Amino acid sequence: MKTWILSAGLILVAVAAWADLRVAATVPNMGMLAREIGGDAVTVTVMAPPDRDAHYLEARPSMMAALRRADIVVAVGAELEIGWLPAAIQGANNRRIQPGQPGYFEAARKVNLLWDDKPADRALGDVHPAGNPHIYMDPGRMADVGKAMAERFASLSPNQAQEFRANAERIAARIEEQTPVWRERAEGAPGVMAYHTDTDYLLAFLHVPILGHMEALPGVPPTASHLRKLVREFQDTEGVLWSMNFHPDGAGEFLSRELGWPSYRLPGQVGMEADLEEFIEMIDDWVNTLE
Repeated sequence: MKTWILSAGLILVAVAAWADLRVAATVPNMGMLAREIGGDAVTVTVMAPPDRDAHYLEARPSMMAALRRADIVVAVGAELEIGWLPAAIQGANNRRIQPGQPGYFEAARKVNLLWDDKPADRALGDVHPAGNPHIYMDPGRMADVGKAMAERFASLSPNQAQEFRANAERIAARIEEQTPVWRERAEGAPGVMAYHTDTDYLLAFLHVPILGHMEALPGVPPTASHLRKLVREFQDTEGVLWSMNFHPDGAGEFLSRELGWPSYRLPGQVGMEADLEEFIEMIDDWVNTLE
């Protein structure tokens, strides 16, 4: 944007004032990635708190305000935010961030998804037709999303394109450096039974077996009969129980008591102002439970 000050037909001052790229991120992990890619050239607002399940939020005035000001919305996609993001975008009345516009970015569209062959049948639980949306728990996919995000930011702010791309390469290199460390520490783990499918990507990334899920159907609270079935199936075996910090803790406690497995409840999202190293530390905490 150029500002011209004229006096008596003469140009006195010509100033180039480049505004920050304003990013509205749906969840903290996406906000972290946008912040790391954009650096000083972006301002990032995260709409969902880290201790809430992004499936079940509601559109709020604060979300609409962030979206109204945004040049780009960064979403996980694959219908993770279907219950609130479309309504918030509609309420924001911002043409720049409508689906199909350059200001609308879905991370899930930039990588291959697990469970992309599941039928869209609500009788099977909270099944997303495009596939499992929880890619933000997979460091490798996050690195790939970062590169795609850098290109989208570059299309909106070409003067910073080189910086965006360099930051994406730095993120990918840091994750590539850490990957063999994580996998070595997780090697030999007997497997994990998770509450929901939101840690499936991390387990696949670590090459750790997924033993099953406490939910009989995704998004449907565990029933007593299903938990007793799991006890019969896994009695006298070894494993680890994983839940997100916002999941109910009753199922994990029951299975831990009956099977003798350790049970862990950890965050799947970084803090609202987190950087890449905090994301690395969060993954470290999950890997620590497998050692």
